[in-house]
Amino acid sequence: MKKALKIIVGLGLLVALAFVLRYFKNSNEASVEDFKTAEPFYTSINTKTVATGKLNPEEEVELKPQISGIIDKIMVEEGDMVKKGDVIAKIRVVPNEQNLVGASGQIASAKIAYNNAKMIYDRNKALFDKGVISRQDFDNNELTLNQANETLRQAQNNYQIIRKGSLSGGGSANTNIIALIAGTILEIPVREGDQVIESNNFNEGTTIATIADMSKMIFEGKVDEAEVGKLEEGKEIKVILGAINEKEFPAKLTFVAPKGQEENGAVQFTIKADVEVEQSTKIRAGYSANAEIEMESKDSVLVIKESLLQFNRITEKPFVELQIGDGKYEKKNVELGLSDGINVEITEGVKKGDKIKVWNKASKEDNDDEE
Repeated sequence: MKKALKIIVGLGLLVALAFVLRYFKNSNEASVEDFKTAEPFYTSINTKTVATGKLNPEEEVELKPQISGIIDKIMVEEGDMVKKGDVIAKIRVVPNEQNLVGASGQIASAKIAYNNAKMIYDRNKALFDKGVISRQDFDNNELTLNQANETLRQAQNNYQIIRKGSLSGGGSANTNIIALIAGTILEIPVREGDQVIESNNFNEGTTIATIADMSKMIFEGKVDEAEVGKLEEGKEIKVILGAINEKEFPAKLTFVAPKGQEENGAVQFTIKADVEVEQSTKIRAGYSANAEIEMESKDSVLVIKESLLQFNRITEKPFVELQIGDGKYEKKNVELGLSDGINVEITEGVKKGDKIKVWNKASKEDNDDEE
């Protein structure tokens, strides 16, 4: 009885095992999916880099006073167009009391010296007319008088400059700030009543206004050290302004910095380019811009989609899987050339007409999940 029971149980287990094996076999056969394939093709490849930067005027001038004082009147507003020589602002000179007293003392001393020289000249002239003194002695007295007169005149001029700001500054005592170039007023950082300092060897001075010629714009940006070696001055590039609906402007590369600056762990090199701006386009200084620079290009080269590439985990060398039969593929190492991020040039490993496995194709279930 026990023996018959063992036989029955054994047969049951064999039947169950057969069902399990058949279930897994059917499941595996159902999950097998034919991969799609793609073929190499010929096309052109252009590699580009993008430099971020700003659009600035090529010629920009800061106007600074040549004498200290107070802003009496500002004649223009930011955004105004001015011509060379236009009056931008007027400065009222506020004399330094110590300097004014010193200049006044110089005038007094010069007058004393002049009066003394005049007295000696007049006395010796009478003696010269009588023939008592020689011509040389009289000439020396005349020279001394002329020198004393010049010293007095210089002291008076110095006093006038300190008091009024200029030799010709009339009762209003104003000094004009003149536009040095024709252009647009970008900025007026001072207001009427502000005190300003003159520009000298020890001080940059107060900026009264900034003027720029907006018809001549340059792009200033930075590129990475890995790409700067491929840039050459004179190269044609495109500058794109996001603030004006991604409008493109042609430009020419004029400067590539010989020295880089480290920023956030990467070495960046400054580049500059002259931008051709349409007169009808209203450009503002400081617009953010991107420059598209073509690095390398090749026409009619054999390429594949970059997504078809696979990489050996140990050697990190690229390879593809070529179809050799129905559902059968073999690995094939390839040599790569230029890449634009979508297509990559194949210099060795595959040829036109080969069928390459699309190995990373999403399954239907994945697509359903994403939806």
